[in-house]
Amino acid sequence: MAASVLGRRTALFTEAIYFSLNAFAPRICSCGVLQQIASYHAKPFKRNLNEPYIPDKQNEKTPVWQKTAKYDRKLFGRYGSASGINPATLWPSPKQLDEIIAEEKQWHPSLEEMLQNVSAKDKELADKRAAREKLIAANMAKMPQMVANWRRETREAKEKKKEEKAKRDRLLAEARERFGYAMDPRSPKFQDMIKDIEKEEKKKRKLLKRRKREEEQGLGTPGAEGASGTAAS
Repeated sequence: MAASVLGRRTALFTEAIYFSLNAFAPRICSCGVLQQIASYHAKPFKRNLNEPYIPDKQNEKTPVWQKTAKYDRKLFGRYGSASGINPATLWPSPKQLDEIIAEEKQWHPSLEEMLQNVSAKDKELADKRAAREKLIAANMAKMPQMVANWRRETREAKEKKKEEKAKRDRLLAEARERFGYAMDPRSPKFQDMIKDIEKEEKKKRKLLKRRKREEEQGLGTPGAEGASGTAAS
């Protein structure tokens, strides 16, 4: 069975070769004219492969990238003096040279510069660490006073809240006594009552202050008269 399969494959391969040869072979038609189905005539290669290829920069068909200084450096590096390029023209201009030097200094610093940069960074980190430690030490020194202030402020806030609650309860009780029923602290009537009470308390404080001042003046006058009488005698 294997021999029969191999024989069929050989026959197919032979047939394919035969048809391909007949397709490209010349034949004579009935009119006696020689015809060729497929023919190819390659154009002669214009370049001499034994000589270096030097593009003509004056030719308009020459690509732009072959007219650059970069391509000239490539040609001179490949063919040397056979390229016909003056090596003096391949050197960078003073401006380009300064740019190259600046770029090398930026991206390729010397070992001394790298060591200096590392030392500067280490010093900066050490200064930051020292400043942070100093700040922590100063805050720790202030911690007892800060805790005491916090406790005092918390105590004062609680006392103030307690006083406000007591005042609110007192005003609510007074409002209940005045009007005979419990009032909403947010009602306009309750707010007007508070304003009236504040005015009354303000008047009382003024009156007490004036009485105290009059008493102090009254106490000071007899002493002055006694002092003057003693001096006259």
